[in-house]
Amino acid sequence: MQPFGCLNPGVDTQSEAADALFRALADRSRRALLDALFARNGQTLSALCEGRDMTRQAVTKHLGVLEAANLVAAVRRGREKLHYLNPVPIHEIGDRWISKYERGRLAALSDLKKALEGDDE
Repeated sequence: MQPFGCLNPGVDTQSEAADALFRALADRSRRALLDALFARNGQTLSALCEGRDMTRQAVTKHLGVLEAANLVAAVRRGREKLHYLNPVPIHEIGDRWISKYERGRLAALSDLKKALEGDDE
């Protein structure tokens, strides 16, 4: 399997695709948009702007970065443009970067941390 670049033909190399992916995930606002799409996939730009302390132009710019990283796909439906989460690159991060560090032990440590900190998520 060819990680990161396999689903985005616009990116020349695997490392460029991985760089774009990690750059996209590094921003809190972009992660919030991904969370919104995870909660309700197929949202318009207007819906994604609701309740955010960002301008429409800022949301558009962040969506462009997410699309370039292959984390969001946009589909036109009439006059609307719907945005959908693409979880494949995030899954590939898990396969490439997390599984090799023993996911089971990390999950146990994460559960312990949450229990000690009283985190209910």
